[in-house]
Amino acid sequence: MRIAMGVEYDGSSFSGWQAQDGQPNTRTVQACVEAAVSKVADQPLRVICAGRTDTGVHGAEQVIHFDTEVERSERSWVFGANANLPKEVAVLWAVPVSDDFHARFSAVRRRYRYVIYNRGVRPTFLARRTTWDYRPLDAERMHQAGRALVGEHDFTSYRAKECQAKSPLRTVHRLDVSRQGELIFIDIEANAFLHHMVRNIAGVLMAIGAGERPVEWCGEVLAHRDRALGGVTAPPYGLYLMDVGYPEQFKLPQTGGGSAVWG
Repeated sequence: MRIAMGVEYDGSSFSGWQAQDGQPNTRTVQACVEAAVSKVADQPLRVICAGRTDTGVHGAEQVIHFDTEVERSERSWVFGANANLPKEVAVLWAVPVSDDFHARFSAVRRRYRYVIYNRGVRPTFLARRTTWDYRPLDAERMHQAGRALVGEHDFTSYRAKECQAKSPLRTVHRLDVSRQGELIFIDIEANAFLHHMVRNIAGVLMAIGAGERPVEWCGEVLAHRDRALGGVTAPPYGLYLMDVGYPEQFKLPQTGGGSAVWG
């Protein structure tokens, strides 16, 4: 039997999603989730996620799957796992799926949100859930600049040098920048993402929003196809994997992840 789950987590105190083999003292979200579902199943289980997140990055609705011969009700998977998870992690839902479902390879789109706390004084309550920028940022300039990234492009300039993806081609379906009071939201939806792609885009847009670079710089960086000519990689704390899209045939009970991050 294959089970799919939606998982929400605050990544502030974790060394990313992926379990570190041979490093039992490294705290990861995957290790915590595997330990929790293994207790419910009363047997060791290994989970596969839709997209690995880095240290400090959050998940509003990460999607995972695992295989097991043990039968449990959907309620038992959810409440049993949550009873064994730390407070920073929660299972949102669990459903049986067909064997052809794969949390990573069946996904057709992913959506990230980058949240910037934009005021002159650093935040306290949201210090590890947003990225602070003291410079006055023009969200409209950032939005205009981001339009250059919509569509299929070679995102070499926006991926980490150590990125292991075979191809730098990605299709960005939507990139919006908006402001709500002192918070600025960068919302990006694409078929898939490269390592540090969203954080590198955020770094470029923040420099443009601060007036340090022209609006056209975003597209110029893209055209260079050279990471060395790109911008600063923005911090991880404001980054959220909001949700993952799948073909309707799988009928996953997804919530869209929005309620976890200021609507």
